[in-house]
Amino acid sequence: MKHHGAGLRRLTRDAALVEQLTKDYRQAELSTADRLMLDYAAKLTQEPWTMVERDVIALREVGFSDEAILDVNQVTSYYAFVNRLADGLGVELEEIWKSEKD
Repeated sequence: MKHHGAGLRRLTRDAALVEQLTKDYRQAELSTADRLMLDYAAKLTQEPWTMVERDVIALREVGFSDEAILDVNQVTSYYAFVNRLADGLGVELEEIWKSEKD
């Protein structure tokens, strides 16, 4: 999470938001759509077997297109895959990420 936070901080230039997201995204000041997107991503990451059509419908109802929902799903799934792959092999972060302040 630390190296992802550093990247998000560079992208958004909003250290306070990144801090909120790092601590607990549910407490961060987010739009309804962003919160639902993160709820979807968290559920897909932590309990993928509980995903149901209603999860997708909720995203559509706040304005996500099917293409955007697919993007959220694919990015979430890819990060889960890559992180588990790295963790399973004992891969350590590159030095560039270790030097970032979080």
